[in-house]
Amino acid sequence: MRTKLRRIALILVLLLLAGFLLFQLFGPRPSLDREWKKGDERLAWADFEGRQVRVHNLRNARYRSVDDFDVAWEERTYDLDRLRSAWFVVEPFSDYRGPAHTFMSFGFEGGDYLAVSVELRKEEGETFSPLLGLLRQYELMYVVGDERDLIQLRTNHRHDQVYLYPVRAPRERIEQMLVSMLRRANGLREEPEFYNTLTSSCTTNIVSHVNELVPGRVPLSYKVLLPAYSDELAYDLGLIDTDLPFAEAKQRFNINDEALRYAGREDFSRGIREGL
Repeated sequence: MRTKLRRIALILVLLLLAGFLLFQLFGPRPSLDREWKKGDERLAWADFEGRQVRVHNLRNARYRSVDDFDVAWEERTYDLDRLRSAWFVVEPFSDYRGPAHTFMSFGFEGGDYLAVSVELRKEEGETFSPLLGLLRQYELMYVVGDERDLIQLRTNHRHDQVYLYPVRAPRERIEQMLVSMLRRANGLREEPEFYNTLTSSCTTNIVSHVNELVPGRVPLSYKVLLPAYSDELAYDLGLIDTDLPFAEAKQRFNINDEALRYAGREDFSRGIREGL
């Protein structure tokens, strides 16, 4: 009886493996040509010329609500010699404990900030499903934008709690991280890829960039797969620039009140860091 059950189990495993391989070989293919949702129509890319980086299709949307907004696509030039800081942004989703969105922002001398967010690229009418995110249903994109877009959308319109953590890293590592993310954005503009809930999400891609620069810096952890815990992992690894206990740091680096106070202002990025 046990031998028979083992055979049945082995057959089921082999069938599942065969189905997975067939899906990989003959399943959907990523595309650059779909009817994209407003705000996802354009992919960001960057030109590198010496120490100057020119970002194209930088998104700078102005929101009246989550679904009512105007999108401006801009070109901006950044001097890598003026790069000074990196910030890790965590947006836990209010309905669950575990899922969250994470992204990076990079600060330059003079008060300029450039946010880079790894996201799924939605088609018109699509909504996100973690299960469909495992089944090649969404393309991957790197949204490069103004903090007044990427942060304000989440704090002031989605009304999610948002945490803005200063990253502890040498300046040259911060520069390498930014360049790595922008080059990845360039690659996706040429060769599209699928988003994957487990292997190619917002947080796993950030971890990949970190480990590309310093192999093994961020170990495999459930706190990566459940990114609402990713700030706790970053804190434990010494990647957050603070001497506060984690609970106090989390409270200190919550920026919702400041984001509401500085909504729409030119000094928004300075304002949200006022108490940090």
